[in-house]
Amino acid sequence: MPGWQNSDRRDRLPSNWDKIRKDDAGYRCEATSADDERCKERAVDVDHKRRGDDHSQENLRALCEWHHDKKSGAEGAAALAATRRRISKRFRRAEVHPGLM
Repeated sequence: MPGWQNSDRRDRLPSNWDKIRKDDAGYRCEATSADDERCKERAVDVDHKRRGDDHSQENLRALCEWHHDKKSGAEGAAALAATRRRISKRFRRAEVHPGLM
């Protein structure tokens, strides 16, 4: 199962991460719905809006567990799908299958 246990992400965080990250202790989730309504749950996770190692305040937001899991799951599924597409291209036949002619 992917996650922190198989990741070097924690090692790539800056030494002053605790000062950079938003204090999620009292924050409300910053996720919004399609009609721009803000989530009412308490934030418990700090999320990077854009993937990568940009730890600037502009790229960080506080999220509740549900929204963070939803976003992380979608990113994980997209990464897995991209990997599967790359692998399947390597094994794809160059010629047309006789049954499809």
